[in-house]
Amino acid sequence: MIPGPVLMAAGVSLLLAFVISVALTPVCRGWAVKRGFVDRPKGEGHKEHERPTAFGGGIAITAGILVPMGVLLAAAWVLGEPPADRLVFLDKWVPSWREWLGGVVKKAPVGLAIMAGAVVLHLVGLIDDHRPLSARVKLLIQVVVALAITAGVGVRSAEALGTLPAVLLTTFWIIALTNAFNFMDNMDGLSAGVAGLTAVVLAVSSMVAGQVFVPCVLMLVAGGAAGFLIYNFPPATVFMGDAGSLVLGYMLAVCSVMTTFYDPEMGTTPFGVLVPVVVFAIPLYDMISVIIHRLRLGVSIFRGDRRHFSHRLVKRGLRPRTAVLTIYLATLATSLPAVLLPMHGWVAALLIVAQCLAVVAIIAILEATNGS
Repeated sequence: MIPGPVLMAAGVSLLLAFVISVALTPVCRGWAVKRGFVDRPKGEGHKEHERPTAFGGGIAITAGILVPMGVLLAAAWVLGEPPADRLVFLDKWVPSWREWLGGVVKKAPVGLAIMAGAVVLHLVGLIDDHRPLSARVKLLIQVVVALAITAGVGVRSAEALGTLPAVLLTTFWIIALTNAFNFMDNMDGLSAGVAGLTAVVLAVSSMVAGQVFVPCVLMLVAGGAAGFLIYNFPPATVFMGDAGSLVLGYMLAVCSVMTTFYDPEMGTTPFGVLVPVVVFAIPLYDMISVIIHRLRLGVSIFRGDRRHFSHRLVKRGLRPRTAVLTIYLATLATSLPAVLLPMHGWVAALLIVAQCLAVVAIIAILEATNGS
């Protein structure tokens, strides 16, 4: 059972990020149009738009996530001792508030480091949206940011394997998921919608695990993506660009690492560690399948094209909007059961993972029937 105050905190986080994003997106769009900061159709590449479309949505998404997060960390710091002694009336309504406040204060350094990493990737994305950077430069910066989080502030998983393997594995995961959502930003409404759905599912999983800080951050991600999606759903009037997709993927990756999936004291099982892979099965499938396609053709894996999952659906007769909605459904089909993974034994866990693999396999088989 998820405590009411935790649901309320998550709901407030979702609402704050949504309001900031939905209000700021048209402002950023107007600014981008005036500055000529637009994505012009080039006849090739990975996007389907037929006329110049403003960038700037990534600014609104990032602000929707980081502004409330910064306020949360600052408020927790200010409300710590001794001001907390003046808030005794909260003891009756939210008995655990002091413990939660202490937890947020304790996570403040990590939270600030995560925010700093998001800002760096956001700025890199803005630069790349304006004047494309080389794939090597972007990848190098991603590696530095990921290492700063995993080796620098200790946000990592698989600690049982030892420090070095844990750092390497977690760094790889953060880079992979960051790029998965960057790759998925190839059709109106796709990356933002999938990010919002997976953020909510992962937030529920972390709330079930008894966490507060992580689900609130995840709901900020969901709210920021949802507010932007209003203007980005087909036909889009604004794009997030790398300035938004890199931030979404990075925040989801880091939050997935910070989520507690296995805690014997909470009665959860070790199979919870499979939750991130199941939740993000569709973005990972898209990225891996595109990389395989590009390797077969002997082209750079970072070269934009129209070989993504969404494009392949359109090639088979779906309209772009229908293709996007289909990928939303596929994401829900694989990710929703992931919430149950930490709460069941190996039989149920295997069934959930098998269901996820079956959905992905069905997609791959259907795609292969008429060629790819």
